[in-house]
Amino acid sequence: MKLLLSGRALTAAAVAVATLVTGGSTAGAATAPARPAAAAAPDISITAVKAHLARLQSIATANGGNRAHGRPGYRASLDYVKAKLDAAGFTTRVQQFTASGRTGYNLIADWPGSDANQVVMAGSHLDSVTSGPGINDNGSGSSAVLETALAVARSGYQPTKHLRFAWWGAEELGLVGSRSYVNSLGSAERAKISGYLNFDMIGSPNPGYFVYDDDPTIEKTFKDYFTGLGISTEIETEGDGRSDHAPFKNAGVPVGGLFSGADYRKTSAQAAEWGGTAGRPFDPCYHSSCDTTANIDDTALDRNSDAIAYAVWELSQ
Repeated sequence: MKLLLSGRALTAAAVAVATLVTGGSTAGAATAPARPAAAAAPDISITAVKAHLARLQSIATANGGNRAHGRPGYRASLDYVKAKLDAAGFTTRVQQFTASGRTGYNLIADWPGSDANQVVMAGSHLDSVTSGPGINDNGSGSSAVLETALAVARSGYQPTKHLRFAWWGAEELGLVGSRSYVNSLGSAERAKISGYLNFDMIGSPNPGYFVYDDDPTIEKTFKDYFTGLGISTEIETEGDGRSDHAPFKNAGVPVGGLFSGADYRKTSAQAAEWGGTAGRPFDPCYHSSCDTTANIDDTALDRNSDAIAYAVWELSQ
């Protein structure tokens, strides 16, 4: 996350049966095919998500301790994610832009098929700050989105709406990559995006469970998931407008997302509800060198990763 600068509604299809009776016997029956039941989202493996985090950590360690915009650690991170997606059958492209005199990159991955006039996007920023490896901020969101995309491929999922996944560059410099992408789209292309889901910090070590309240349908989807787990959520306010959903929202695209907290301090009421330590930041290592693989709460990462998959499946059917 950049520094502060400013239930499932499944409708069963009706089955029509026409019976023609001649002389008291059944002459024939025609049955309309039933609409298939909605696909259920898979469980996202926390082991797989953490394997991606470990790889991002090793990339940072080998490249000056960070994965920041314009640095070799960022490009190595992007190459790692892209290789996984290419092998899984996604159509990928790298979009270039310039920020602070350095070349930046976004990675866009489309799952082939479905209605290209209705697009559900899920994204996260892949860059870290220069002061650390950025494992919670935002390796956590990036790895969970990656594993959700790979789950789409493994399941051969073909929803009604087209699925697109994105990893943004230079978020830490002011949402540069995501803004570049949104600005590159014509109004007709922006209108095809029925929802953009953003995931920026979802494994904070003293976690909260925050849901964006920007779009009612997307918000309800996430709340329904956590209600099913018996977990209360709060409206996300700490990062409002500070992450990559903002350019989409400003362009009129419905947005939503999840957040587990940054440098705001957990209240006593929140600690009573969610556990953890009152009076301590949700992430004491926010934008610091200690934002390593040790700076992750596995339970929060697991729950939020599953919530991502749930929302992607729900909103794309």
